[in-house]
Amino acid sequence: MSTPTSRSARLVAAEVLCRFDSGRTHAGPILERLLLRTDEKQRATDLVFGAIRNLGAIDRVIERFSGRPVARIDKALRAVIRVGVYELAYSPDTPVYSIVNEAVNSAGHMGGRKQTGFVNAVLRGIDRHIVAREAPCDESAAAQSLVRSADVGCRFDADILPDPTSNPAAYLSACFSIPRWLVEEWIAEFGADAAQRICLASNRRPSVYLRVNTMRIAPAQMLERLLDAGVRAEVAPAPAVDMIRLIGPQAITQLPGFAEGLFAVQDLSASGAVRMMDPQPEWTILDLCAAPGTKTTQLAEWTRYQARIMATDVDAERLTKVMENLSRLGGDGVTVVPYAEVRQGRSGPFDAILLDVPCSNTGVLARRIEVRHRLTPDSVKELARTQLALLAKAAALLKDGGVICYSTCSIQRAENADLVRRFLANDTRFALMCEALTLPSADTLDRDGAYVAILQRT
Repeated sequence: MSTPTSRSARLVAAEVLCRFDSGRTHAGPILERLLLRTDEKQRATDLVFGAIRNLGAIDRVIERFSGRPVARIDKALRAVIRVGVYELAYSPDTPVYSIVNEAVNSAGHMGGRKQTGFVNAVLRGIDRHIVAREAPCDESAAAQSLVRSADVGCRFDADILPDPTSNPAAYLSACFSIPRWLVEEWIAEFGADAAQRICLASNRRPSVYLRVNTMRIAPAQMLERLLDAGVRAEVAPAPAVDMIRLIGPQAITQLPGFAEGLFAVQDLSASGAVRMMDPQPEWTILDLCAAPGTKTTQLAEWTRYQARIMATDVDAERLTKVMENLSRLGGDGVTVVPYAEVRQGRSGPFDAILLDVPCSNTGVLARRIEVRHRLTPDSVKELARTQLALLAKAAALLKDGGVICYSTCSIQRAENADLVRRFLANDTRFALMCEALTLPSADTLDRDGAYVAILQRT
């Protein structure tokens, strides 16, 4: 509960959504500033991220049962109603009276007392059309239900979604607030069932994983420290035995061992690139797109600080984050250099290059909450051009017999398998040693999506 001097999580969430522009701004910086106004920081964060992930579905409900396009609703009131509908549909344990009453209070704070009646009427009207806030998923009622997990969802008394049988792409797009063209690509590539699982994973509350700094502590000892501090956690299964999954939300910087550099935050799938690369202590290695430095420190730890590692990034400002992570986690043998030094050919050649390229982020939609509202087919094509250019740049910096570890957090063929084969067709000196595509999952040990390819200069 918030104190009398602080704002409620719902009010803060509505204020963030009011200031957030899905096409231009990022919610994170806005949320970070406004979190100072509430004692319910985790709850406000969950409300903001949940509402943005499900924005398209929420707006369908508002328009269906209020009879008014969301674009014609005052911006502040629209934000308040969106938070309320999110809780009604996706937080079944929260009492309806609490949701509606506090939405009315938020509307009075943000839009004036004259507006509270409208908000009250819209939310109570929507609630009257809810058959069950936690109903088993039933194919016969799919068009009437907003899915919260593979098993349950919020069921209404009227259709709010397209028919999944006749138009699965339109249904998945509307239900999970994901662009239709993207869903169509997933269905064509992976099939309708797998596409639905990807959509579910893209809208999950993602778990937080810690990659244990094994140069400073063993995973079992790190787990023991967390458990002793009352933090619920578990070690991930092989091969990611250096990873610990936190069970429930936590303030990362307040965890035991953070200041000592005993762990870094990294998803299971993201950690797989260095694991597949298997860098050796005697190698000279370039991390070409290093910021923020999570994989840079992983390279250093994997090689027991014995490899010579150079880290750079085209974004000079973000290189400071690399240095901060190296300072906290350690990284003997790592040198951070300006990108110009690498671009001008004053470095190399290298035994190995880690190329974690900028990408569409379609494998991490659960974390990169704004991406779904901005991504277009043209932007993916533009990214692919950049990725191909970076691969060519990396190829020029590599020794004979050296390897490139190409990785993305995308699951699109245009940025992954197809792009790698375009590169191989252009540069016959290289061979594909192995590749792996990981699809996002909402299973108990949930994970993001990622792609890795190991290319060797023969």
